[in-house]
Amino acid sequence: MNVLDPFEVAEICVWPLDLGHLTAEEQKEQLDCAEFTVFEKVISESKMGAVLNEKPPRATPAVQLPKCYRQRIIPEDIFPHRKHPDIRIARRANTIASLARVISERKVSKGLRQTLLTQARRLERLSKERLKQFPKDKDETENNDE
Repeated sequence: MNVLDPFEVAEICVWPLDLGHLTAEEQKEQLDCAEFTVFEKVISESKMGAVLNEKPPRATPAVQLPKCYRQRIIPEDIFPHRKHPDIRIARRANTIASLARVISERKVSKGLRQTLLTQARRLERLSKERLKQFPKDKDETENNDE
């Protein structure tokens, strides 16, 4: 659905669960609870208070998560290129265009439209941060002082 550009994923975090002693029904319930707990955790830690989920997981009681294992998945030699702001802005704009095309061609959920908005807000944030990196022009500084 073009919700996420895999190129933007720099790290993954895994919470290994030991569910072997549970019945299939209990395993599903535990997985649902863990998924919702991670979903809530990620949203609360997000700078934008949002994640790129087309459909949020079913609300469940929170559970205690095991230790998280976090690892960068992008090789060191290409990481500097991938994290360059201009590359990220261009790719984010492309992702938004692809997602908007999917939305225009299909009957989609509210969640997918929310994802489009989240992607647009992320593009705006990246673009603003990049613009701030430019020094102010002399004329611009003089005009702002008036």
